Amino acid sequence: MNNSDRNKILALLFVGVFMGALDIGIVGPALPAIKGAFGINERLVSWMFTIYILFFMIGTPLMAKLSDMYGRKTLYIIDVFLFAVGSAITVSSFSFETLLIGRAIQGFGAGGIFPVASAFIGDTFPPEKRGGALGLIGSVWGFSGLLGPILGGLLLNYGWQWLFIINIPIAALVIALGFKILPQSKKENYTKFDWYGTAVLALLVSSLAYGVNQIDTTNFMGSVLSIYTWPFLIFSVILLPVLLRVEKRAEDPVIEINLLKSREVKIATGISIGTGLNQTAIVFLPAFAVTALALTTSQASLMVIPLVLTLGISAPLIGRLLDKYGSKMIMFVGTLILVIGLFMLSTLGNSFYLFILSGMVIGLGLSSVLGSPLRYIMLSESPASKRAAGQALININSSVGQLIGGALIGAVIASQAGTTIGYQSAYLLIGCVAIVMTLLTLGLKKHEDQLATMKSNY
Repeated sequence: MNNSDRNKILALLFVGVFMGALDIGIVGPALPAIKGAFGINERLVSWMFTIYILFFMIGTPLMAKLSDMYGRKTLYIIDVFLFAVGSAITVSSFSFETLLIGRAIQGFGAGGIFPVASAFIGDTFPPEKRGGALGLIGSVWGFSGLLGPILGGLLLNYGWQWLFIINIPIAALVIALGFKILPQSKKENYTKFDWYGTAVLALLVSSLAYGVNQIDTTNFMGSVLSIYTWPFLIFSVILLPVLLRVEKRAEDPVIEINLLKSREVKIATGISIGTGLNQTAIVFLPAFAVTALALTTSQASLMVIPLVLTLGISAPLIGRLLDKYGSKMIMFVGTLILVIGLFMLSTLGNSFYLFILSGMVIGLGLSSVLGSPLRYIMLSESPASKRAAGQALININSSVGQLIGGALIGAVIASQAGTTIGYQSAYLLIGCVAIVMTLLTLGLKKHEDQLATMKSNY
């Protein structure tokens, strides 16, 4: 395949991934309008996010496995189509329940878009060019985080439905070009699909998502001990060894736990949980700015821009450096920068300019773990027939980190009655998580060893 064809594929994948990522940040400005339109409370409206993440976690391994079995092109187009269908249902919702169904279908489709796009890069780009391609895809998180709230605020003037209507023409364009541009691939040996493992996984993540969503950060222990919370959390913990046992026995498991035999994969999946925790920490930045800097809510929302802009600009550069230096050096330096940024924010965040500087340092550090580096590792360690499934492991662990992070950070903040000290303590805690991530990077392979593994799996 020549460079021109590869670049066309990369551009199309970028648009699809950007669409899915944008729909996470763009919803924020619409929540008050949706809350008023359906007459619901804060607890119910939070399910707009929770149900998206829940079905994202379910859809990720299922769609990834199906793409390994039946080809990337078919599943990528199906995933984008499902995302468009979910958007259409959301737009035409006559009740909040219907709205949640639409968000669930959106999340299910998006769950496949991300790992299949990364696997496509592994299929079409040679080892020495994968980092740059993954870096470009990884930059969507920065740009979607920047454009999502801005675009959401503009479209909200025409009604909250327009935040989802915009997905439909974009999806139609991606589908039309997908049939023309994306190469077809198929797996030759078909096996029995792992429906049992899929069912156990769905129960596990549903129980975890529901239990975490019931936690009230202003009354953390009381809500955790509630009958509406602890049984679901315990049930999800019990199901974890059950899932591992089921997947070990499965002929072709939906969760490729055999990949976890690699030390490199174990480290990468561990770091991805920390990445999810750090992603959640970004959500609390505007609230921190309101408390520490006495800003208005609208002013505080702009304080995230330096972070996400730095992340978006840095991600493609990180991807190119991956091709040159490998993931170990990039992730070690990057997570160390992340530690510095988080500790700066936790100690110096009551200064306006140092708050902005801290955000930029955090954005630079996050670019070394959010997006290309972890996916680069998984492409190196996964054989061609399991590339999408390998990417799914990263998505699942990151989503678990996001679920846990929201409850954990909120609890720390609430323990100090939402004061500046509470936010400082929360970011200090996340800084300690980043230290653990930095130590984990020391166990990664050297660049030459990583390239050898990548070429053997090409």
